[in-house]
Amino acid sequence: MIQPLKEISGPTHDLSAYIARASRLKLPAAVEEKACHHVLDTLAAMVSGSRLAPGRLAIAYVRRLGGRREASIAGSRVLTSCVNAALANGMLAHADETDDSHAPSRNHPGCAVVPAALAAAETVSASGPQFLRAVVLGYDVAARINYALGADAFAFSGRMTHSFGGTFGAGAAAAALLGLDALQARHLLSYCAQQASGVGSSVRDADHIEKAFDFGGMPARNGIAAATMVAAGFTGVDDVFSGERNFLQAYAAAPDPARLADGLGQRFEIMGTNIKKWSAGSPAQSAIDALLHLMGTNGITAGAIKAITVHLPTGSDRTVDRTPAPDVNIQHLLAMLLIDGTLTFRSIHDHERMADPAVLRLREKIKVVPSDELLHARPRRQAIVEVDTRDGERHTHRIVAVRGTADNPMDETEVEAKARDLMGGILGRKRTETLIGAIRDLATVKNMARLRPLWQVATPRPTGASH
Repeated sequence: MIQPLKEISGPTHDLSAYIARASRLKLPAAVEEKACHHVLDTLAAMVSGSRLAPGRLAIAYVRRLGGRREASIAGSRVLTSCVNAALANGMLAHADETDDSHAPSRNHPGCAVVPAALAAAETVSASGPQFLRAVVLGYDVAARINYALGADAFAFSGRMTHSFGGTFGAGAAAAALLGLDALQARHLLSYCAQQASGVGSSVRDADHIEKAFDFGGMPARNGIAAATMVAAGFTGVDDVFSGERNFLQAYAAAPDPARLADGLGQRFEIMGTNIKKWSAGSPAQSAIDALLHLMGTNGITAGAIKAITVHLPTGSDRTVDRTPAPDVNIQHLLAMLLIDGTLTFRSIHDHERMADPAVLRLREKIKVVPSDELLHARPRRQAIVEVDTRDGERHTHRIVAVRGTADNPMDETEVEAKARDLMGGILGRKRTETLIGAIRDLATVKNMARLRPLWQVATPRPTGASH
């Protein structure tokens, strides 16, 4: 047997101690407000995702599992165990390309952290402030795990940064709500390390079902499972980040353990997390913004188009270039934008429009060009759109700071407008407005479980795996 460590490393000590006290720390007002935005955005993604194939299948799967009635699944009447609820709500949250993202750590924190925190909060009847602190903690831990692994190198090796960071973020959020102490937090981190997994192949999933599990459902489930097991008395390795055969050495060629706890309590990663303005793939956001700008400033219409060239960072182009899913097909999205004048959740997910002759004609005029210069440009996700018109003019616009990113954040009005678009057709106008108001005022909520009726609604049974 390898002997346990006699001393806990500094980063592990600081991280576990912070997890143990995070639920009692008062958040800065700006951080609390931003957290409310991300909770609303993720809840809206969960509600809208309940009607997409990954969400329908997740709800049906968990309904068959049964389980103790501890937590709810958005967009349904199902009550189940907190672990099952986290799994389903995580898949709902990433049922399409609606949820938030954290570019520096290559992570989608909301779809893992918020479902796990919500399930734990419902289970223990946590208050709104406790829930918000747990969410903020989850974002902090998810990002720092990936920083310590070296997010870019980790992703380029074929690993799934989203599920690795998400597992630890979900676990930390649930741990804070379950009241784990510092020693238990260290054991939690070890259980998260044993369950962290994922390879990048999921981006090839055209149905977005496995991808919903890999990005949201799996890390949310694994994180809260780790927290509930430790809360039930499970013990484990005291420091999984140092010593022989540790987690960081197992997965990273050049790990940086100091980043696990760097800036905790001073730098809140939720402030650097992006909220998508459009319910479409991240690489498409900047191109949509650029074309919309050209339409507004130059009066460009669908009938005026001769050709459109979209320059995207090398690698990102492959994600959205003529892909079969409408929400990640940049030609399809830009063609609909030109025809409709805007994009909505409904239009983006209308598969019949993929065969619309007018849309198809415009799609053939749009090409994507990879750019190494944009790959290295900062902020990330920049795009250049060139529009050639029939009258011989060329109009060009470059988006540097995409709307909704940390460099150009949406305000509360915009975040709430997106939530209305996602939830209104499912919850109804009155309940949607009530839910938006409740999330805006989470600091005054005494029991998160009492908000449950706002996102519970009957859901159709799944009829198959298609969107």
